[in-house]
Amino acid sequence: MSDNEILKQCVEPLLAFYDRGRRILPWREEPTPYHVWVSEIMLQQTRVEAVKPYYERFLKALPDVAALAACPEDQLMKLWEGLGYYNRVRNMQKAAVTVTEEYGGVLPADYGKLLELKGIGSYTAGAIASIAYGIPVPAVDGNVLRILTRVAADDTDIMKQSFRSAVEAQLGSMMRDLTVPEELRRALRDENVPGALNQAMMELGATVCVPNGAPLCEECPWSKMCLARAQGRMMDFPVKSKAKARRIEERTVLVIRDGEKVAIRKRPKKGLLAGLYELPNLSGALSAEEVLSYVKEQQFAPLRIEKLADAKHIFSHIEWRMSGYAILVEEAGFAAEKEPESGNGRTPEEKADGEGGLIFVDAWDARERYAIPSAFSAYAGYLKKEFDEEEKR
Repeated sequence: MSDNEILKQCVEPLLAFYDRGRRILPWREEPTPYHVWVSEIMLQQTRVEAVKPYYERFLKALPDVAALAACPEDQLMKLWEGLGYYNRVRNMQKAAVTVTEEYGGVLPADYGKLLELKGIGSYTAGAIASIAYGIPVPAVDGNVLRILTRVAADDTDIMKQSFRSAVEAQLGSMMRDLTVPEELRRALRDENVPGALNQAMMELGATVCVPNGAPLCEECPWSKMCLARAQGRMMDFPVKSKAKARRIEERTVLVIRDGEKVAIRKRPKKGLLAGLYELPNLSGALSAEEVLSYVKEQQFAPLRIEKLADAKHIFSHIEWRMSGYAILVEEAGFAAEKEPESGNGRTPEEKADGEGGLIFVDAWDARERYAIPSAFSAYAGYLKKEFDEEEKR
């Protein structure tokens, strides 16, 4: 890594670059602590353009910490549907409860206290502290590590926590000692320098010193001081050890319908996609005969079965390779939703909660009402299409 003096030399051209060409993003318009928090959690593992509509919809439904803390789980999962990594929003809600109870509904203006909140690590804490509160702490993500290792031609493995910690310490020291010319401060308008600096590094990594493909060195404010460019080795950095290979799992997804309703179920409260609704699915790549046997075991009378297209979904450590079947059954919805006398009037959702049992819901609004993960999008999209086609006959 570069020493503090070299880092300081990088600051002025970087901030000038940011002032000239920063992207207009909804979370930059009003960077309150809550807005910064929501945006940074959403942006983890998700592209900026994909996040924009989710961010605006989320804030419309849950405009502050107190609303997030009080939000019913099913509504929260539905608001997050499509972003994936649902534990992110579950942890946000747990943190929101803490903030409501201990800090009066306002995220603390203290980096250490932010780190104590559920789901907030050093990067998110640094982003909130610097952007919303002007505290001189770094927010180090993959973009920052990439631009810094390239400018310094540093071949240290960025996957090592010790390296990230060293970068955070060095940037933090530099930011605390930093003096920015008054003219540049005025150019940044009302934006605080620590927040602007962290966002400028993220911006440089996202738009110029890009993660995929060749960097746009001619547009880079650091082009003249970049050692990787001087050596013609831009694509050699950052050095990153290979991640562990994903585990391959075969699944057979079932679209079980009775013409008016479709079967879904709720996943267990712990583990992959915890607590979300899903299309019923079985381990392995099953044949049509095996699927029909399973359907009959569930006390349904199958009338027709149709093979659907294969699909694939990649999680962080698991890859699902899916085959699918649409199965039409006789009067399944009525039988499945009818509660026994001992049911005490529970709704189908309450019955399925934690039990993993099938419930039959209206095929028209299944996707709008229930948080069905994007892992099933190839088959969830088939529901309404198939229903429409039957209506036309």
